[in-house]
Amino acid sequence: MPHDPHLADQMRDALEGRAGITEKAMFGGFCWMLHGNMLCGVEVGRYMFRVGKPREPEALTHEGTEGIAFNGRRMGGIIWVDAEAAEEAGLTFWIDFAAVFVGGLPPK
Repeated sequence: MPHDPHLADQMRDALEGRAGITEKAMFGGFCWMLHGNMLCGVEVGRYMFRVGKPREPEALTHEGTEGIAFNGRRMGGIIWVDAEAAEEAGLTFWIDFAAVFVGGLPPK
């Protein structure tokens, strides 16, 4: 997925100092992993967060969110958040939201 270097820098800043975070080139862009499990990523104009299927309906009630589909297939538990909406809510909010699910997965 193509990415926006500015959004990638903002995500790096928001994740700085968090334990267990690594950055990985994926899908032609960047994703960040929490203990080896995908947590979030960036694309042009939006952020991606892995919130988990159980919390996806709650996540989608927030402004600027939508579900993700790749090649016409819905990817349950992963959402897009428009950059402006994510920054307004605070990237920390979305990182923490996703970390509830991803932090409960076994480390890889």
